Amino acid sequence: MKVLVTGGAGFIGSHVVDKLVDSGYEVVVVDNLSTGKREYIHSEAKFYQADITAAEITEVFEAEKPEFIIHHAAQINVQSSIVDPIRDANMNIVGTVNLLTNAVKHGVRRVVYASSAAAYGNPVYLPIDEKHPISPMSFYGLSKYTPERYIELFSSLYGLDYTILRYANVYGPRQDPKGEAGVVSIFVDKILNNESPAIYGDGLQTRDFVYVKDVADANIAALGSAVNGVFNVSSCEQTTINDLLGIINGIVRKNIEPTYCSSRDGDIVHSYLDNALATATLDWRPRYALRTGLEELVHFVLANRAEIIA
Repeated sequence: MKVLVTGGAGFIGSHVVDKLVDSGYEVVVVDNLSTGKREYIHSEAKFYQADITAAEITEVFEAEKPEFIIHHAAQINVQSSIVDPIRDANMNIVGTVNLLTNAVKHGVRRVVYASSAAAYGNPVYLPIDEKHPISPMSFYGLSKYTPERYIELFSSLYGLDYTILRYANVYGPRQDPKGEAGVVSIFVDKILNNESPAIYGDGLQTRDFVYVKDVADANIAALGSAVNGVFNVSSCEQTTINDLLGIINGIVRKNIEPTYCSSRDGDIVHSYLDNALATATLDWRPRYALRTGLEELVHFVLANRAEIIA
C-alpha cells in the first residue's frame, strides 16, 4: 500500500515515514524543505520537493496515485501566525484543501490529519477530551482546526475516510531547539550548553508531553482504522515545567538552575489530553514514559553534536 506523507522531512513527519517503511508501506514524501531536512527522509522513501499550496502537487498525485495520505505539512509557529495570518491560513487551510481536492480526484482511501491541542484553547475542564469546546487562542490554533471541518465535509460529500489526530506537546529527536520548538528541546539544548533555560511564571504550570515515536505509532494505527473520527494523542499525564527541568538535569547529571521570568499573556496554566478514545478505538497507547523518552532524546542530541559535552 502506498502512503503519501506531507511534511515527511520534518520533526514528526520523518518519524512517521520511518515507521511506515519499517511496517512495509511504500512511502512518498512531499516537503518544501522550508523547515524540514533532506537528511531526515528515509532512504527507501521517494521524495518530491514540492509545496502543498502549489498546483505542482497535482503532478505528484498523478504520478504516484497514493491510497493514503498522512498530512503533517504545516506552518507551526504560533507567533508567525499572529504576525502573518494570511501566510498561516494559506499553508494550513488552503494547502489542506488542495490536498483534499486531489485526494478525491485521484481515489485516495483515507486521510490522516495531524491537528493540535491548540484547537481547544484555554481548558474548561481537565483532562481535555474530544468533546471539549473548541476555542483557539491563536491564528495557528484556528488554522489547524479549520481543516478538520473541511475534512469532515469532504468525507460527507465524497465519501473520503479520515482520521484526525489532535496532538499534545510532542517531543523527541529531530525537533529543532532554535525554531518554534517545544519546551523540551529548548531545555535539553540549554542544559547541554550549560545555559540557564527560561521558565515563564513559577514553573508549576503543567503540560502533557508525548514522545514522537508514540505519535508515529498512532499514525500507523489510524491508517488501519475503519472508523472516521477525531482522537487525542497524548500521554494523558500532567508534568510541571519545574519537574521537566529536574528530570533532564538528572539524566545529564547537571544542576542547571532556570531563570524565572514573568508569565506571558495568553499562556495556559494547566493542560493535558484524555487519550481514552484513541486507546479504545485505534488500539493504540503510548509506550514511552517521560524519562525514557527524554533519555533517548538526550542520547540523540549528544550523538549528533559537533563537540562532546562534559
